[in-house]
Parts: sequence; structure tokens; C-alpha cells
Amino acid sequence: MSTERVPVSYDILDERFRTGRCANGDDFFEVLHTGGRWAEGPVYLPAWRQVIWSDIPNDRLLRWDETNGVVSVFRSPAGHVNGNTVDREGRLIHCEQGNRRVTRTEHDGTLTVLADRWRGKRLNSPNDAVVGSDGTVWFSDPDFGITSDYEGFRAESEIGANHVYRIDPGSGEVTLAADGFGAPNGLVLSPDESRLYVSDTRAGAIRVFDVRDDGTLSDGKVFAETREGLGRFDNIRFDDGGRLWAAAMAGGVHCYDPDGTLIGRLLTPEPVANIAFGGPRNNIMFLAASTSLYCLMTAVTGAPRIRRR
Repeated sequence: MSTERVPVSYDILDERFRTGRCANGDDFFEVLHTGGRWAEGPVYLPAWRQVIWSDIPNDRLLRWDETNGVVSVFRSPAGHVNGNTVDREGRLIHCEQGNRRVTRTEHDGTLTVLADRWRGKRLNSPNDAVVGSDGTVWFSDPDFGITSDYEGFRAESEIGANHVYRIDPGSGEVTLAADGFGAPNGLVLSPDESRLYVSDTRAGAIRVFDVRDDGTLSDGKVFAETREGLGRFDNIRFDDGGRLWAAAMAGGVHCYDPDGTLIGRLLTPEPVANIAFGGPRNNIMFLAASTSLYCLMTAVTGAPRIRRR
């Protein structure tokens, strides 16, 4: 099946972007699908050879089949899902902004609610999630889905603040993991699971926390701050060289060295909200950007996740 191609530009800001072969991928984006309203949350499922992603205002989950290029509806209505991820059993985890909850699609297709309240109060609008190798789920809970009816349903926050939470893998208890955010958004574990990185869209920063052996977080500090005029952080992903890639809306995709230095950018055709690595060799970057889903074969590889030692 033929696919539209759009030129890609690599903005080299530091020689490490060049020597790390970060700018040695394809010189074009493939347009896999267009016609959405606001695309978010792509996740690649190796067993299915599919990408699942969200079209939030249209209240649907879409899927792209790698084997034939066909796009179809995975679920509609979908609770105005934003972020999606997959757990260690291959089950999809969803952040439902409209229904104000975190859910899991079981192998038989049924939905299980993992979290919808904290201390008896309804969550705001879960945005993104990451699952540890022990089954722990961390998720961000900004107010994006309750500020209007565009990506959810307008409502007052019962909690009155925007936090990051942890779901215990044994008890299912929802506990506060980190606070003090303007709007926590994307989050990712370091490959060894010793640190949790969280983007704060309103603060223009990415924060990093140490993960203690009991799953609690400590020593939160700023890892990186966006430069004026270079967009707002959304989701974040690691490659296997330890570099952090951050979707930055109109600023494209930022690439940070492990020391926090911005070393380069991918300039995208549309404001990009979410990225995910996938493909048979985990070297294809899938980008949810405004109305479209794009992909780019890169010269870097997405980070594998390993169990903490």
C-alpha cells in the first residue's frame, strides 16, 4: 500500500546528536493516517504488529496494522482515552480522560477499572501511564479533560490539584506518588526502572524522581526545561543510548543527552503530542501529531526495559 511521505528536518544543536547517529534516519515521515481531531497515546504491540492510538475529541481508539497498512477503529466510544501503554502480560492500559479513570483491556476484550478515585474523590482526567516490571502502574492526572467538553466533560476538580499516582500491583491501592505539578503529563521509567521521569506541561519542565525499593518516589528534581519558543512538553521516551526524546508540541521532538542537554530536534509537519518506539527492531518512531499518525525509521533504537536488580 502506498504511503504519503513528508520531508523531515533534523535540527542539530550539539555534536552529540550527530555522533550518536540521531540524525541518520530516514529523511521523510510516512503518513500512516490523517483526518483525526487530536491524536495522542500511540503504543506498539509486537504480538499484534499493530499501533493503537487515541483520537480524543472523536472519542475513539484507532489501530494501524503493520502487515497491510489498514487503519480501523479499535474502540468507540472509548471514554476519551488519552495515553495508552501495555503491561507485562501484553494487556493494554488506558487513561480515560472522559470517564476519569485508568482501565485495562483484558485478553478477552473486557475492561477492568484500575483506578477512578483517590481518597474517595474522583480523579481529574488521567493522561499517561507507565507499567513497571513488577506490575506497578504510575499515572499522571492533570485537569485537561475537565476544563472543557472538547477532550472530556467540563467539571470541577474534586481533588483540587494535579498529581502523579501509583497503583500497587498487589492490593490495587491508589496512592499519591508526587505532587507540586502545574500539569503532569508524559511519564517514563528509566530502562533500569530506578528513576521515573515526568513532564510538566504548564511548568515547561521534565522532572526526575528516584524510585525506592518499596515503589515510592524521592529526590524529585528538574532534568530539563523547555526553551522559550520551542514548544511545550507532552510525552517522553528513552532510546537505548540513554537519550530522552520528548514530544514538544509545535517544537517538534526534542532529544536530550543523559546529562540533560538538549542536543537536537526532529521538526514535525504538525504539532506532536506523543511518540513511541516500535517495529520489528524497535527502531521506528511513531508520532501522534495533531490530526495524523506518522512514523519515521531511525538510526537509534528504543530502550528495552529490564527488571531492577
